[in-house]
Order: sequence, then structure tokens, then C-alpha cells
Amino acid sequence: MAPSSRPTQASLAVELGVSRQTLSNVLNHPEVVAPETKRRVEAAMKAAGYHPMAAGRALRTRRAGAIAMRLHPVVDGINGEVLDRFFHAVTECAQAHDYRINLFTAPSPEQETDILADMYLSGVIDGAVLIDSRLSDPRPDRLMAAGLPFVVFGRPWGVASPSHSWVDVDGRAGIYQATCHFREIGHTAIGFIGWPTDSAVGEDRREGWLRAGGDVSLQRLTENTARDGFLAAQELRQQGATALVCVSDGLALGALPVFSDGATPGSELPVIGFDNTPVARAIGLSSVGQPVEQAAELLVGQLIGRVEASANVSPTGALLVPSLVLRQWESIAGIYPQGKETK
Repeated sequence: MAPSSRPTQASLAVELGVSRQTLSNVLNHPEVVAPETKRRVEAAMKAAGYHPMAAGRALRTRRAGAIAMRLHPVVDGINGEVLDRFFHAVTECAQAHDYRINLFTAPSPEQETDILADMYLSGVIDGAVLIDSRLSDPRPDRLMAAGLPFVVFGRPWGVASPSHSWVDVDGRAGIYQATCHFREIGHTAIGFIGWPTDSAVGEDRREGWLRAGGDVSLQRLTENTARDGFLAAQELRQQGATALVCVSDGLALGALPVFSDGATPGSELPVIGFDNTPVARAIGLSSVGQPVEQAAELLVGQLIGRVEASANVSPTGALLVPSLVLRQWESIAGIYPQGKETK
């Protein structure tokens, strides 16, 4: 075989003195091949740099070996970091199962499902991972009607008996942990900065603060920017709040200047964010961390299980518990101190 030629099953079969069916069995049904033959064929494939043709494998398995995900509109670097981690984790998990990720954009949920259905019916993808679930989400029903296997990162808000698999992070539990921590160290006037009430995720997190004894007079619901966090923190400080729990690290970052006065090295500032972003770690902000890597692993496993199952797979749901990461401040440098985590 010339060094520049691309090895094929036919050329390898001649070289090894075995049938093409034997090579096919090694790739697709290794359990029927004698162990010594299997080792010899695999060694020859590796030495020759042989890779099965994706098109041929797709014809045999009737699967594209691809999973689709929609890239949502770009947000600021603080609040978009969690999705960056999630996309990376899904890609790693998919690759471990020999699946590729097919990324695309769409201006609306309806167009997202149209694109997904077209890709599925064209044989380009085997399934999809949806993110950003919300109340009255039209996507699950539309994709089920198209017969497309899918899973969702986010619970089916307002649906008692969902017909699809999902994984979510228990934001209520995370905010509850943060609020209880402040109570345990002596704070009684704990403010909350959250998102407007049309956000199901934001409402779920606010419920954690309320369950931990939050006073509704010490809450502010606002947009998700550092400036909004700063303005809300000013109002809550004037009302007597001594500590703040925020629905995101972006809001907490804005609130820090208002609550950082008087801090001393080794102390813990009375502001906790959500998402444990690199910004929070860099400036020493306490925050609630989401196990997005675990969520990605579960979702990819659920989706591939459904794609490859010979029978219907019952939908499953998993609510993962986040972790509270506390940080002590080592030094005060301008508005934002540097900090270190405490275990």
C-alpha cells in the first residue's frame, strides 16, 4: 500500500488475509470475532491510520452520529460563562460516545424547532439538547410532533407530567443555602436582588430566599447588569439591609462597592452571587456554583440512550443540588478586594 493512499476495508482485508466481513464485525460487532483476530485487525487499523467512513457508518446504523444545540444570543462575559461551560461539557461527553456537536443559531424558539426538525428529517442529526426552558415553552411539543429525540437543560416549568427527559439545577436550594449562611453568622436584615417575575428561574431562586426568612420589603427585582445591581444595592442599604443574596454574579458584582466599606483582611463580605463565575473567583466573591458538567453528562447519556434504544425510553428528570462557595477576603484594594476560598 502506498504511503499516501487512504486505507480502506478492502485494502486492509487483503493485507491481513481476512474477509471484509471480518473487518466489519471488528468495527460493529466485536463480540463475534475471535480475540486474537480482533487484536490483529485493530493493530493493523491503527498502524494504517484507518478511519471508518462516516457516510458508510451512517448508512449501516441509520444514525448521523451528531447532536444539535442552538447558540443563544451573546450576553456579557459574566453571565454567559455558565453556558460556555455547559457547551464545552456537552461536547466532551458527546465525543466520548463518538457523537459530534452541530451548533446553529436561530432568532426565536419557533425557528429553532423548525431548523432542528429540518436537520433531523434530512438525516443530519440524531437528536438535540435544548437549553433555557421557560413557562409555556413551545419547543417540546413541536419537537415531539416531529419525532425528534431531545433532552432539556432546565425543568419543564408548569408541566405536571413531562413527556421528555430533563436535568436542572436547584436554584431554590442554592439561594436558601446562601441566605441561611448569613443568618448563621448573625445577619437578620438580608436583602435580595433578583430578576423580574417573568423569569421562572429567577422566581425559583427568589423562593429560596423567602423560605429562609427573607423580608419582601428588602427585595429588588431588576435587569441582569452590574449597574442594576449597584442601584438596587444602594436602595437596600438605605433600607437597612446588612447582607445581600443576588440571583447572579453580575448583579453581585455591581452590589459589591455598596457593601464593601469597612471590610478588613480575612473577613467575608456580606454579598453572595450565583454561578461561581471566573470573575467571582478572581475578585473573591462568595457564590453558588452550578454542577453544569454533571448536568451535561446526564443529558448526553439520556439523549444517546433514547437515540440508540430499540424500544421507547421513559422520560426522566433530575434536579441537581448546587454548592455554596464561601471566600474570605485577604486584602482590600480599591472597590474590589482579592479573596480566597474557604472550605
